[in-house]
Amino acid sequence: MEQNPLVEIGLPVALFVIMVGIGLTLTTADFRREARTPKGAIVGSAAQLLVMPAVGFAIAALLGLPPALAVGLVIVAACPGGTSSNLVSFLARANVALSIVLTVVASVVTIVTLPMFANLALRWWPLGEDVAVSVPLGRTIGLLVGIVLVPVVVGMAVRRRAPQRAAAMERGVSAFGAFILVALIVGIAISLRDEFFGLLADAGPAAVLLNLVGLGVGWGAARLAGLRAADGLTIAVELGIKNSTLGILIAVTVLGSEAIAVPAAVYGLLMYLSAAVVVIVGRRLAGMRVEPAVS
Repeated sequence: MEQNPLVEIGLPVALFVIMVGIGLTLTTADFRREARTPKGAIVGSAAQLLVMPAVGFAIAALLGLPPALAVGLVIVAACPGGTSSNLVSFLARANVALSIVLTVVASVVTIVTLPMFANLALRWWPLGEDVAVSVPLGRTIGLLVGIVLVPVVVGMAVRRRAPQRAAAMERGVSAFGAFILVALIVGIAISLRDEFFGLLADAGPAAVLLNLVGLGVGWGAARLAGLRAADGLTIAVELGIKNSTLGILIAVTVLGSEAIAVPAAVYGLLMYLSAAVVVIVGRRLAGMRVEPAVS
């Protein structure tokens, strides 16, 4: 399961640029608003950190997956969203500030919850190996700071100093983000070309079901909580667009199993197909809705 250099090297650089562009659309007032009304962050974090792993267990049991694929699916379900979810929220005209808050919270808490659910899955579906799962703390925090927090702060600083220039750059960033979304689909497909159809047959149905349930749970939970449509779309994206790279990293480097990495690899491709649909729907909803400003 070789990684495509364009995905491995080019993607972090591209995402850094995109996150700078996303920062151009944000102000400190956006984050103060989320702090004053934290319902979206609470609902989204609870669904991401507790509900989605339970969904992973349920789907693996329902489909009768082999132990390695079952464990891999639970690991994917327990992974947080990442910069890709921030990008999709931005392109779909959802609540980007909430998306970033959810990414940061989930990425930090996942350091505890992901090993807990992964080890529980290994007990449920034993593989004959006594391996304790851990999340690479330094790498996770480094990626969080380097590809999410720093570029967003840079973009916000540019907006504060040169608001007209920031506004002029937003359209270009949106177009670049859409290009990256397409490139991600192509790049991941190329990296899996030798195993593509076999992987889809093994883990495709489970990955699709997990993705669709995640999107549905996120939207439904937000709407039941009385949140705005933009917040509901954001939470749906956070639950549906996973940091599948982290899942592959755990499977290969910690558990030493490419079989366990299969669900994460397949999910990493298929989630961008649904993301493209979410972007189209989100932009249409944004054009239709008229929501009162939050003071």
